[in-house]
Amino acid sequence: MPMDRYEYVSDVWRDGIFDNKVVFCTGGAGSICSAQVRAMVALGANACIIGRNVEKTETMAKDIATARSGAKVIGIGAVDVRRPELLQAAADRCAKELGSIDFVIAGAAGNFLATMDQISPNALKSVIDIDVLGSYNTVKATLPYLVESAAKHRTDGKTRPANGTGGRIIFVSATLHYSGTALQSHVSVAKAGVDAMSVSVAIEQGPKGITSNVIAPGPIADTEGVARLSKKETRVKAYKAVPTGRYGSVKEIADATIYLFSDSGNYVNGETLVVDGGHWHTAGTSSHGFEYPDFLLSGETVTGVAGGKKAKL
Repeated sequence: MPMDRYEYVSDVWRDGIFDNKVVFCTGGAGSICSAQVRAMVALGANACIIGRNVEKTETMAKDIATARSGAKVIGIGAVDVRRPELLQAAADRCAKELGSIDFVIAGAAGNFLATMDQISPNALKSVIDIDVLGSYNTVKATLPYLVESAAKHRTDGKTRPANGTGGRIIFVSATLHYSGTALQSHVSVAKAGVDAMSVSVAIEQGPKGITSNVIAPGPIADTEGVARLSKKETRVKAYKAVPTGRYGSVKEIADATIYLFSDSGNYVNGETLVVDGGHWHTAGTSSHGFEYPDFLLSGETVTGVAGGKKAKL
């Protein structure tokens, strides 16, 4: 049964603004990225979502397709974004079966909670490889298609574009590295790299008509991130650290995506759109429900969350 539309996209957007367009998304079976893609599909796009788990990715693709009658959504599993040849094959299949790649969401990521002295070199490398190298591989695989799309959808900002928009990429990042976040040194390094990459893409590919921007979500309710990286019993207390007094919703990330990919975002390039209710201004050492500095000085390993330190990393 289709989700209620307001769960993943606001009523302000006009139907059909992404008709005959295609969005390619890594990490597309995740709670945030699937909402981003679902909103695009509801507004006319077809889509290709990429993930590691075959069943989860294919099931999510079928579910997203219920957002609009006649929508085409391909789910390609068994794709590790660290392997460029797999991403290239996925991008080529997407373009062949759906006709183009007009929008890209680089959303694959890895995370867990641990202090720097508990993180092995291999664990750090794994997170950087998934986030940074994975984003790089996503850009490399889709860039020729984005250049082609951008050339078809140039706009001067004055004339209504006849063919809509295209040639745009969004990197899904975070706010962890803005003020520093305990237990997240590995991800902070990775997300800072993703942010820098987006700016480089904007500068280098902007003359070809491509725009590259970052969306940095804050704490979003009912997502893997909140479940993995915070204790359930401390989440009500954590609300107080958000100036708006609540966690965000996936719809609010999806709305930011529509803004950047639509005609309203034509002149936004090389920027980071933070969607966190103002949380990062009050965040830092007291996040995740672990008291600062007592927990760090104790030397304990994080427990009580799904995203604790993985011994094999």
